[in-house]
Amino acid sequence: MTSDVFVTRTGAFLPSDAIGNDEMEAVLGQVGGKPSRARRTVLRSNGIQSRHYAIDRATGLPTLTNAQLTAHAIRALGDDVGPVDCIATGTATPDQLMPGHAAMVHGELGWPRLEAVSCSGICLAGTAAFKHAWLSVKAGTAERAVATGSELVSPMLLAKHFQAEHDHKVQALEARPEIAFEKDFLRWMLSDGAGAVLLERTPRAPLSLRVDWIELSSAAHELPACMYAGAERNADESLRGWLSYPASEWQAQSIFSIKQDVRLLNDNIVRATLTEPLKHLVAKHGLQADDIDWFLPHVSSSYFMQPVNDSLDSAGLPIPRERWFTNLTTKGNTGSASPYIMLDELFRSGRIQPGHKLLMFVPESGRFSSGFVFMEAVG
Repeated sequence: MTSDVFVTRTGAFLPSDAIGNDEMEAVLGQVGGKPSRARRTVLRSNGIQSRHYAIDRATGLPTLTNAQLTAHAIRALGDDVGPVDCIATGTATPDQLMPGHAAMVHGELGWPRLEAVSCSGICLAGTAAFKHAWLSVKAGTAERAVATGSELVSPMLLAKHFQAEHDHKVQALEARPEIAFEKDFLRWMLSDGAGAVLLERTPRAPLSLRVDWIELSSAAHELPACMYAGAERNADESLRGWLSYPASEWQAQSIFSIKQDVRLLNDNIVRATLTEPLKHLVAKHGLQADDIDWFLPHVSSSYFMQPVNDSLDSAGLPIPRERWFTNLTTKGNTGSASPYIMLDELFRSGRIQPGHKLLMFVPESGRFSSGFVFMEAVG
């Protein structure tokens, strides 16, 4: 027998002090000893004013692992969460290829034996973990479950990781040996953080969120990869993975850097991840704009706010902007952690009242996937 499932606690963790726009290059470094040509343009477009890096400014070394970041977010749920039967984690940036991220987080926590499930991907990885934890409680296989999203991306953005590619291009006598825009673009877009939710069968006072449904979908059948790492794109838009490259090329081509096809992103992200799947969900669930008190969109850049607004209108769900909530400008784009960090801030703000309905939207540009979470607040 299935049952209602409630988010009863939220938690978030952002490492170190906030980093302003003018401090970013001092922390991440300059590729080739020169300021980035793209930085100011990208920052002007994305609207982010501050973000967090788990980087020691003096040494340039990480201060935490991703597993530790995630464990901090879980501990932020409180010391009295009770025994947990399942941890489902989502991240694009685990600390290692193997073992899975969830097992490493479990080890950091030191909790008794439980189910540990690792969800991979990019921004949607955390939402997939959310769905697994939700279904586990709903099906009765877990009394309590924790879901997380986390990213430790800053070590991948450090200038030193691009120096070999820069030097290789200089040796090739290229006129402009800076790293490609598809890589430099993301150095000014991404940051670190982690978030968590506790899911239970019974609500807790003073406020809980009943999770009514979670829908995930992929448009990979019609679109190529847009955001990727550990690979390069072939002329036919397929990916050539790192295993097919000699080790000498891994640094010379920055194979493990995160790359983004910005043109493909701009042409497809809103249509493929919001407009088309949302039209289906409006019909399936009978969604009406007047019934939604809070819309929580995970957007990577303020550039997409108006296109998202237009997409809602075209999908038949014109939610007024005063009912949107996002903390992109102050917390940055933390990938799979962003939805959790956003929900945590709103949940703790006191602005959600019993009866309020929330719709969370989580797109992923990896190969154009999206997720929607619908919740109702109960006292």
